Formats: sequence, structure tokens, C-alpha cells
Amino acid sequence: MLITDSLLLDYKRCSRRAFLNIHGDPTQQDPERDFLQKLRQESKRHIASVLDTFYSHYQPSYTSGANWREKAQLTEQLMQQGVDCIYQGILWVDDSSSSKHLPDDFLHFLSSGDEYLGKPHLLIKQPGQSKFGDWSYYPVSIHLGRKAKPEYKLIVTFYAQLLAIIQETLPPTPQLIVRPLKHFSVEVIQWLPKLQLVLDECVTMLGTMQEPEVFIARQRCHLCRWYGHCHAIAHSQQHLSLVPGVTPSRYRSLRDIGVITTRSLAEANFDTIEELIGRGLAQKLQQQARSLVHNHAIPRSQSQYNFSEILSNETVELYFDIEAEPERNLDYLLGVVVVNRLNQTQTFYPFLAETPEEEGIIWEQFLELVNTYHQAPIFHFSDYEKDTIKRLGNLYQTPDRNIQHLLSRLIDLHHCVISSVILPVENYSLKSLANWLGFHWRDVGVSGDQCVCWYDQWLTTGDRHYLTSILRYNEDDCLATLHLKNWLAEFFNNIEF
Repeated sequence: MLITDSLLLDYKRCSRRAFLNIHGDPTQQDPERDFLQKLRQESKRHIASVLDTFYSHYQPSYTSGANWREKAQLTEQLMQQGVDCIYQGILWVDDSSSSKHLPDDFLHFLSSGDEYLGKPHLLIKQPGQSKFGDWSYYPVSIHLGRKAKPEYKLIVTFYAQLLAIIQETLPPTPQLIVRPLKHFSVEVIQWLPKLQLVLDECVTMLGTMQEPEVFIARQRCHLCRWYGHCHAIAHSQQHLSLVPGVTPSRYRSLRDIGVITTRSLAEANFDTIEELIGRGLAQKLQQQARSLVHNHAIPRSQSQYNFSEILSNETVELYFDIEAEPERNLDYLLGVVVVNRLNQTQTFYPFLAETPEEEGIIWEQFLELVNTYHQAPIFHFSDYEKDTIKRLGNLYQTPDRNIQHLLSRLIDLHHCVISSVILPVENYSLKSLANWLGFHWRDVGVSGDQCVCWYDQWLTTGDRHYLTSILRYNEDDCLATLHLKNWLAEFFNNIEF
């Protein structure tokens, strides 16, 4: 079996993904999303920036059609020659690898019949004894994230272990580089036992065909190409991970007492659950499960939310949503739907920066509109709109009193929902809530990250089709917020809290 760095990274993030990548049916994968391609391009640019800033490097000239064993041999030849910095080298060992300079337990991970392949971004020469002479190498791994995550440390430790076998000396402190050009040293001795444990578990799972259980986690799963396949299985099983608030640790606790499905959670003895996870959490999770099972909304008990701001229908209301490009720290579209309940009109105002330099212009245009209706409430969904108003106000030197007045008009419907009502949804995103309420976006399957890709494609190609698609999506976001607000107002009018 071939164990690669990418396989280990997948395993660390989701063991089921690693299993399916090896043993799954590729035809069951979702189409790759444009956002994944964008992330790969950003990663390439980040790596190029690291190389340009810090390293004069040599890239091996692999012959066309060379396999990874041949590439590993060329990499080792370059290390033998003492090349200072090798970019895109290949490290490979198998169970025949041995070293009289390393203890036997260090080679324990070389299971019989297995091969190990690593592709560190850089191999850096340093003084020290190795089989090559009075120098050795340490690996550098470059990642797009902004933190030295545990999975990054695990992978660079994997490179260090392969290097130790190849050069017969252990590089004690391999390096991680994350954005924006932050360096971290990894203590190999500390991470070797953790690596060994992950390797043992991964090899056992793959070798014995032990397919891991499904667990749907929105943040972890939403970009995975196996998401549709796994979600269908979870839905057929009424899996508890589809209940908002059920984390992996809470799932394990509930499973231990025989609560393994949404229905079993809804019908479980409350005292038993309360004893396990506490009264407040038990009540929250059981009510959520009951909402899902019976497909109806449940008012939260003892809600402290001020419903007056939702129940009072002003003559004019504003519904606000933003499209942003995080990589550029750019808010390029400030969309507002103005609802005049007296005239029964809805008008969409898209303030769009066709270039990043126009962000300040659309900010002023936005302020002009919202100040025209200076008493109108501004409904939005999530903290992002509030944080963006603060950022743009500070960046473009808007008087603080104006910003404070604007902030006082904001009404966050996400906060309203999670504070006051339980809905039969798998997560409390705007799309999930609005879809359950019967609202549907005109472009099926499109999400905010697709708009990020469309904006980049607009800047690259100048094709206005991308801008049209972004505007349509943003208008639907604003209208979905309006749809949610109208439903909440009707719901609260008919409920006594």
C-alpha cells in the first residue's frame, strides 16, 4: 500500500474522505467546485511569493514520464551533490529501507509491504552530519492557511521522518510557512508519537477496509467532493450529525446511551439525556430533533429577544447583503433592497465595485441611500454586515457619529432566529432557513463562494456575464432576508412567549 502525504492530510481532516479516495467509487463524487480551483491558484501564488521572498532554489528537471520512484532517486542525487535548496523534491521509502544510524523503533512505521511518499515544498541544506557528508536537509512545508494547524505539523513531521531514513539523521526542527509569510518551527520529537498513531490507524483502516461512519460537519464537509454521497447516507440513516449542535464528542456520548438517530433523540427520556450533557443542552438538542422529525417550528422557551423590532412594520425597510473577496480584503458589492410597504414596492440597489479601487465609491453611494431613509431599519443576516460597516467606516474616515447611528439601525435576523425559534433545518444558514420557508434562489446550487470565483473571473476576462450572475445572487440574498423577516413577524404575532 502506498501512503502519501496527501492521504495522511485527508485522514487527519476526515478519515472517511481518505477511505473513499482509496476505496470509493469516483462516479459518486460531486463535480469539483470552482472555489477549489481558486484555492489551488491562491496556493500557487502564495508558494511563489515565499520562494521570491526567501529562497533561491533549484527545481529538479524530471524526465517526461518519470515515475515517482525515479523522481525520488533524482532528489536524493541532488541532496548527495549538496544543492542548497531543492524545490518540489520527492521523498520515498519502503519496508526495505533501513539505517544503522537510527533506532529500530524509529523505523516501526515501515509496515511490511507498504511504501511512503512525501512531496515537501522545499528541502533546505544545513550544516550537520548525514550520509551525504557534513551537511543534512530539513523540510519546509508551505500552506495557504494563517495558522500552524496540527495537520500541517503532522505532515511536516512525516517529511522529517522520511528524510531521517534517507539521509540517516533526523532534522529536529522542520519548518512551516503560512500566510502572510509566517514561519514556524515544529518540534519533531514531540510530534513523532502522534504521527505514528495516525499512521497506524490509517494503515489499519485502509488495509482492513473499515469504512468510517458518516459524520456531517458543515464547515469541514462543504467543499469535499464526497459531500453529496455522504449526506445521502446520513439522511437515510437519520444520522445525529444532521442535528444542529451535535458535535462529534456529543454524538459519541449520545451513542453510548443508545441514542443514534434523530428520532431516537426526539423520543429519548429527557432525564437520561440531562444527566449526560446537562439540562440546557439536553433541552436544546431534543427540541431541535423534534423540530426535524415533525417538520415544524418550535418557539424557544425563555427567549429574551426583543420582538418589537421584528413586529413593527415600518413604512420603509431596508434589506442588506454583502459580497466580498476575502483574499483581496475587498467588499465589492453592497446590495440593498428597499421595501416600501405603503406603495407595496421592492427596489434593488446594487452598489458594485467593478474594480477593487472603486470600493470607496460604492461605500459613499451606500451611505447616501441609507441616509435617504435615515429612520428605516436595516435587516441583515449574520455579523458580517455589522463588521463591514465598521471596517469601511474606519477605512474611508466616515464620522464616528454617522457610523454609530447606522449601526443602531441594524437588525440581525440570524441572531433573532437562534435566540427565539427552533426550525427543522440542518444548519442555520440563510439558505437553509429560506429554503425551508419556501424561498428559492434563481441559480440553483450557487453559494457565496461561487460569487468570489465569478468576481475573480470578471476581473480576469472582463465578461459582464459574471457580474450579472453576482447581482442576481445578491438580490436573491436580500429577498431571502425579506422572506425570513416576514415569516418571523407572522410567527411571533401568533405565538405567546
